[in-house]
Amino acid sequence: MTYEDLLKSAKKELPKITEKKERFVMPKIRGHIQGNRTILSNFSQIAQHLGRTQEHMLKFILKELATPGEIKKTGTIIGSKVSASRINEKIQEYAEKYVLCKECGKPDTKLEKEGAVTFVRCMACGSRKPVS
Repeated sequence: MTYEDLLKSAKKELPKITEKKERFVMPKIRGHIQGNRTILSNFSQIAQHLGRTQEHMLKFILKELATPGEIKKTGTIIGSKVSASRINEKIQEYAEKYVLCKECGKPDTKLEKEGAVTFVRCMACGSRKPVS
């Protein structure tokens, strides 16, 4: 057998890739509705997972939902009844805008502020894009 034949037979015996694993998985929000408010119990863990401050992330979400809210020790409180799926959509939008790199799609980014402009700098590929 030649080297080429050995390579072909070895390649035939390799297992097929059955699933694609991403290293970045967006966590889902956990919370409950209490009266006219929504209490989010794992908001700080999601912000930490995304590598952003709770304040920045909450400011974006509250603006998108057009509702008041605040961060307390017991959890994050949103001043109206909001479904978990709607909050998860807003967290996904936040991640696409402020966390994921526009070039390579990786979450290894940092927010940098220069004057009045904020940039998302990717630590993986080095790209730098302004965000509003």
